[in-house]
Amino acid sequence: MDIVATLQNLVDTSGFAAFFAAGGWKNLIMIAISCLLLYLGIGKKFEPLLMVGIAFGCLLANLPGSEMFHQEMWDAYIAGTAYTVPSTGEVIEHIAFTDIIHHGGLLDIFYIGVKAGIYPSLIFLGVGAMTDFGPMLSNPKSMLLGAAAQLGVFLAFFGAIASGQFTGNEAASIGIIGGADGPTAIFLTTKLAPHLLGPIAIAAYSYMALIPLIQPPIMRALTTKKEREVKMEQSRPVSKTEKIIFPILVAAFCILLLPSTAPLIGCLMLGNLFRECGVTDRLSDTAQNALMNIVTIMLATSVGATMGAERFLSLQTILIVILGLVAFALSTTGGLLVGKLMYKLSGGKINPLIGSAGVSAVPMAARVSQVEGQKANPSNFLLMHAMGPNVAGVIGSAIAAGFLLAVFG
Repeated sequence: MDIVATLQNLVDTSGFAAFFAAGGWKNLIMIAISCLLLYLGIGKKFEPLLMVGIAFGCLLANLPGSEMFHQEMWDAYIAGTAYTVPSTGEVIEHIAFTDIIHHGGLLDIFYIGVKAGIYPSLIFLGVGAMTDFGPMLSNPKSMLLGAAAQLGVFLAFFGAIASGQFTGNEAASIGIIGGADGPTAIFLTTKLAPHLLGPIAIAAYSYMALIPLIQPPIMRALTTKKEREVKMEQSRPVSKTEKIIFPILVAAFCILLLPSTAPLIGCLMLGNLFRECGVTDRLSDTAQNALMNIVTIMLATSVGATMGAERFLSLQTILIVILGLVAFALSTTGGLLVGKLMYKLSGGKINPLIGSAGVSAVPMAARVSQVEGQKANPSNFLLMHAMGPNVAGVIGSAIAAGFLLAVFG
């Protein structure tokens, strides 16, 4: 036995040696980026429940030799072309999920749930179980604010098209960042532009985490102190019957209007029905806690695995981050402008700050409205009023995604 040759072979086949091969420096950069994302998730608490998993998935996928995620296999699956298994040389003419389970790594198997749209839908099931639509039902006008806050989705879409760097499918996936709804962004991107999933997911969740920094300057710039001081009247109580009927009607209407919204809207409203009907407490608790936590782990790590060096280190990634910020800012602006209009039409009874909560980040956006309102008037209490447009934004972002999917899918 040649010990020297064995040791040399061990060195040559190790992951460390791959760093010195062609393109190995890109993996080092991606590992550094994953460490930065871990710092943001752990140290700065930027959406940590997802950011930590995404960052670690990125780390695992960029460690040479780990073989946990095979981007080229997924490219062959999406394109419908043949794939050659590196280890055996076997040629698979048409990749199926069963082939991915057999030949893929752990994160490939996790990613099946993303590609099939399972994880985002189950996340929406949990979100529905945690969401109280009462504030929106007590003031139906707040649904207009949730709709207005989708402005950034469509303006960013046109901006991405105008840049000349993105196709219609890619632009639609970028625009949905403006909805401030991570699961919706992931759902739409896996359908329309799966190769952009990594940067779009990072942008979506980063801006959701940065709401307390991004929104207040826009809110103060677009509203006067007098408008921010407005105290709103207490909303009417909502009956249990209304809360039970609401998810049933919304699911039926939205899915009939846009069938492509069925997975998201259907699961969102089913989760809410579990919450409100009063006879499925165990299911509601499971959807909110155990199921939500399990799905989050699989979703985050598999999304992070798509952040391969060749895909992520590009001009497109920079443009996605910029356009995502623009989309988010414009969505906030859209909600505020309609809020100002409602302030005028109501004779000064509606505080326009609640319009900024029309983005889908529940309940963080509503809390920001509350904080800014109290800065202007310490006796102001806008949280429950802002929750109306906030939960309306969840429905609005799903409908916007369904519309884009119907057009480009």
